[in-house]
Amino acid sequence: MILRKSIAGQLLQLFALIIIHASCHTLASAKTVNPGGGELQQQPQLEQQQPIQGLPEPRAYMPDSQNLDFVYHDHEELTRFLRATSARYPNLTALYSIGKSIQGRDLWVMVVSSSPYEHMIGKPDVKYVGNIHGNEPVGREMLLHLIQYFVTSYSSDQYVKWLLDNTRIHILPTMNPDGYAVSKEGTCDGGQGRYNARGFDLNRNFPDYFKQNNKRGQPETDAVKDWISKIQFVLSGSLHGGALVASYPYDNTPNSMFQTYSAAPSLTPDDDVLKHLSLVYARNHAKMSRGVACKSATPAFENGITNGAAWYPLTGGMQDYNYVWYGCMEITLEISCCKFPPAYELKKYWEDNQLSLIKFLAEAHRGVQGFVFDPAGMPIERASIKIKGRDVGFQTTKYGEFWRILLPGYYKAEVFAEGFAPREVEFVIVEQHPTLLNVTLQSSKRIEGIGGPMVSVGGVGVGVGGSPGGIYRPMQAAQHYRPQMPPYAAATSNDGIFSTISNGLNSLYSNIFG
Repeated sequence: MILRKSIAGQLLQLFALIIIHASCHTLASAKTVNPGGGELQQQPQLEQQQPIQGLPEPRAYMPDSQNLDFVYHDHEELTRFLRATSARYPNLTALYSIGKSIQGRDLWVMVVSSSPYEHMIGKPDVKYVGNIHGNEPVGREMLLHLIQYFVTSYSSDQYVKWLLDNTRIHILPTMNPDGYAVSKEGTCDGGQGRYNARGFDLNRNFPDYFKQNNKRGQPETDAVKDWISKIQFVLSGSLHGGALVASYPYDNTPNSMFQTYSAAPSLTPDDDVLKHLSLVYARNHAKMSRGVACKSATPAFENGITNGAAWYPLTGGMQDYNYVWYGCMEITLEISCCKFPPAYELKKYWEDNQLSLIKFLAEAHRGVQGFVFDPAGMPIERASIKIKGRDVGFQTTKYGEFWRILLPGYYKAEVFAEGFAPREVEFVIVEQHPTLLNVTLQSSKRIEGIGGPMVSVGGVGVGVGGSPGGIYRPMQAAQHYRPQMPPYAAATSNDGIFSTISNGLNSLYSNIFG
């Protein structure tokens, strides 16, 4: 609950703080704190994942009893906490609503950043979404505590300060507040509260790349779709419960008949990156990477990660929509074996997930970033970019910015914009820091024989190729790249008795496992 104001309560809190202070003094003498609760031998590997060398690990979390307890918060309490935090930390937070649920509850988003109120050029936008299934609220509470940790640690934790100074973090604690309102604490399985107030599974309610999704759009999913169409998110995590695994796209597969029982990997062109992102979360988690099954009847996951379709395929999932429609790297984070565990277990869940939640967001600074300009040096908005061999593309912001998470290697990018000649540029990604790539497009009427763009690797400009002179015949630039639709996909819509049976089996399976 939010802070109790009774005198007796204050005395108890003072006594608890004295004990905590004594414990912290004892821990300080050891000089090594394991924030995520994981095994300490993993730390050398984590050092390689730091985008800025020399930053310390995020410190261990101490709950601030003046603001947030480890209990479940209903919508009114959640709203009060977010508003109070925004008022208390106006230089680090901004609170906004992306819409309302069926029953009129606000879908609150808290921005946490040193520039919370407006996009700052060069800062990527990232997001977390919790509680898309109403009866899976551990993620909802973890995101509240993440907000609390960020704002209270900004001045004392160098890693958090670096992250908030260089990233805009959008946190939607609950996408399904109506479902949460009818869920019951202590219920580990089942579907009560999973759906929105009209009985729709919101994680089956998005447009789908592989199959036509005939389910009527819901206000909650419409709000999220509108949200991500306006902000170019680079990285995203969706928090769920019912398993312990990081699941990555694709969630769906072209096979339609009895798809629950024909589970096989359905891999994206960015499979290496999405696996890496999943491993970042799993390996920084206290338990996930061990790959231990929640129960004897549930699957175990090697290294704590899985391809979504290889686990069980589903139509209309949010992570596939983010990836295919907007080029946002989203993974699904199943963080509790029990969907709605008792509140007294929340502190342990926070200890298990704290480091993972922070380290995952820092991956937005891996890969390539830069700008697309016209010959006058003005930014080109909505230029389409595709990494050669990776058919899911992405676009520039209104400031001409772009970001793409990539692993170390040699790459070629194809850049298109309406009214300009397309360009192909080459660049190299290294482990230690992102590659800066600025691209200038020439008018489609004529290409002057000038040098190519400059790539900055480690602060040193490197020329990339040249454009041949002469006349260029313009071609229509695609607004956004998507992988070529399989020829059989159009014939496998969700119509007919086999689809009905398949969807029913999927619903049963997801109610049991996540």
